[in-house]
Amino acid sequence: MADLLLETARADALWERLAGSGRLRGLYRDGDPAQGLDAAALRALFTELDAEETVGATLGVCVQSTTALPLLAAAARRAGDPAHPLAELVRDALAGRRTIGLAATDVTPGSDLAALTTTVTLAEDRLTVTGRKEWIANAGFASHLLVLARHGRGRGIGDFTWVVVPADAPGVTVEAADTPLFDGSGTGHASFREVTLPPDHLGGAVGRGLIDFSRHIAVERLASAAWGHAMCRRVLRETVAYLRGRGEGPAGLWAREEVRRRVAECLTATAGLGALIDAHADAVTGRHDQLAAALLKASAARTVEQVVAVAAHLQGARAFAAGGLQTLRAQAGLWSVGGGTYEVMLSTIADHTDRLLDAPA
Repeated sequence: MADLLLETARADALWERLAGSGRLRGLYRDGDPAQGLDAAALRALFTELDAEETVGATLGVCVQSTTALPLLAAAARRAGDPAHPLAELVRDALAGRRTIGLAATDVTPGSDLAALTTTVTLAEDRLTVTGRKEWIANAGFASHLLVLARHGRGRGIGDFTWVVVPADAPGVTVEAADTPLFDGSGTGHASFREVTLPPDHLGGAVGRGLIDFSRHIAVERLASAAWGHAMCRRVLRETVAYLRGRGEGPAGLWAREEVRRRVAECLTATAGLGALIDAHADAVTGRHDQLAAALLKASAARTVEQVVAVAAHLQGARAFAAGGLQTLRAQAGLWSVGGGTYEVMLSTIADHTDRLLDAPA
């Protein structure tokens, strides 16, 4: 319990700092999450977070700032009432007073959201949520969970709806995920046992759950690519400094051509990821381009895993120390899974083969 309390205090403090310094509002056009994110501000923030925070803490900020908060802000705007609970929650989150957990992945495979089993029953005077969500960033200290639930019987795009569930509502149980990784993310699982809520706790229009999610997850994929790019540059700087310090002349590690070639391969991949971000960031933030987001996510997954694995190998025994690169290497697997698996991204890219092949050089 003491560890959870400490983690909660640190996460709250980070979110409050981002809000109080203006960096949180600075992510969004005109300071409004419903207006979309600013690509340059996003890259600057995640470069800073990568340098200063744990992978887990940065993950918590990434999911909340790029998906959960913009999704809620867009729903609040459609509601059109400044006194609506959604509008109040958005204001509190922007002020650093509330934390939101995005509860999309279910007990079913996370890459197949249409198969999820968590349900919401819609009645004139109440909503009833039943089910379980797993691997939710911020779950351990979120004030509210934004839950993707099934209201229809089919797998169609109109059968799913978002519901805003207070974490302390009767029938809600949250437990920490059993993993030594992602310290500071508050990653956990949430169960909902006939949780009854007022109708104004809908997180958007009925039937728009998957539609809204697909739009906003595109920006999260851009953010993860920008974060991964910053991580690769940092890891390579640290690794090259280490290699240069391990002896001079022909006997030194940095002088060995095979070592330099492996670093050069990582530099090439990292530069390629950076160029993709430069080319596609505005398309993602401006019009939620799904192909651009998939290209960035797939490239980041391959590049982060390659760079961290090679750097950990080149650092030898040093990488196995507490907090060393072998721990980061395990966490780097997140880029191939979180926010859409690598295989799903490849399928999206393949669906747009003609568009990519026919595009001007």
